[in-house]
Amino acid sequence: MSFDIFVCRFENSEPATLDMRAAYEVLDPYAVGRDPETDFLLVSTAEGDEAGVYFNNPTGITFNRCGGGGIMDLLAVLLRRLGAVLVVPGGPTVIQRDEDRELLPASLRDEWPVVVARTGAEIDRAIRAS
Repeated sequence: MSFDIFVCRFENSEPATLDMRAAYEVLDPYAVGRDPETDFLLVSTAEGDEAGVYFNNPTGITFNRCGGGGIMDLLAVLLRRLGAVLVVPGGPTVIQRDEDRELLPASLRDEWPVVVARTGAEIDRAIRAS
């Protein structure tokens, strides 16, 4: 996939801070390139799948040019660890638990599909179905 997708967290329908230390703990073992000045990681999985990861601010991480089962599995782990959701512009918002739906802003909850997906394969299917 050559578009950006966003890892975010919400509390009371408002953006919430992500635990960036935990995010790095999940992603660092897969880092094959990095630029500390721009908070960028290039991650690669054992399957050879790659993605550019940008640590934008305390409330968002952007995955760019990601695809393949390995990256989707890595995303599933990251979402679980951070208690986060995946926002796919023009597509679904992927949540880990149905209860997370209530944490989302009304615009995400009401205007776009919200899909529960816990595994990399489920996330991939949700994105492709949109």
